[in-house]
This record gives sequence, structure tokens and C-alpha cells, in this order.
Amino acid sequence: MEISVDQIKALRLETGVSIGKCKQALVEAAGDMDAARGLLREISAKAAAKKADRELAAGIVSAYIHPNNTVGVLVKLGCETDYVARNEDFIALAKDIGMHIAAMSTETTSELLEQPFVKNPEITIAKLIEEATLKIGERIEVAEFSRFSI
Repeated sequence: MEISVDQIKALRLETGVSIGKCKQALVEAAGDMDAARGLLREISAKAAAKKADRELAAGIVSAYIHPNNTVGVLVKLGCETDYVARNEDFIALAKDIGMHIAAMSTETTSELLEQPFVKNPEITIAKLIEEATLKIGERIEVAEFSRFSI
């Protein structure tokens, strides 16, 4: 089956993964977009595992305050370089994780990684981070967080 450029573009826009990896996933999935998404998740898990030994020398501290001002979260999200720490996708990931912690009253990092993501319950926070690792190209880790509430 021939994969169209439009299919590759659509998957790339949706996932943010490189064009080459999107094409590879679509070829392996015989053009099935859902199957290609699943393959990309598997690829992201493998990529994250390969990068697990890399040192986290940079990152950001992100704050999330719930609109009613009764819950707030500080998240320290680590990465390998300051270049990635300034990346919009990395910053958005930190905000999403902060929002998730606020919503789920998460207490530990291990608990956090196992929870279904509030914006997309089909994936866990660990999978969300793996997908970001594939998209951004560096190891990413929640170094620590604190949740405050009234």
C-alpha cells in the first residue's frame, strides 16, 4: 500500500513526531492511522528507554494555579539541555503535568507516573512523558513536585 504525503503530514501534525518516524509507522500499519499511533507509542517507549541513562542537567520549574485559586502546584521537570528547557512543547508538558497533579491530588512521583492523564485517559503520565521524549529528543523526568491546597 502506498502512503500519501497527506497521511504523513496529518500524523506528524497530530503527534509532533518526525516525518521519517511517521512514515515508518504508517508503512508498518498499512496506512491505518490508529495502528500507526500505537506503533509510535511503542517507538516512543523504546526511545525513552535508550535515553534513561543520560544526565539531566537542565529543566524548568513550572507553576499551575487552579482558576478558583484554592489549589496550586509547583513542578520541577528535568531535561538534558537548556535548549530543550526553553522549548514550547517542554514548557507545555510541565504545565499539563502540574494541572494533572492539581486535579488528581497526586502525592508521589511513582503514583503520578501510573495515573491516566486527565486530558487523555487512554495514556498514563509515563506514556505522556515517553511521547514527549520521542518528540523532543531528550530524556525528560519529573524531578519533584509540591501540591498546595486550601
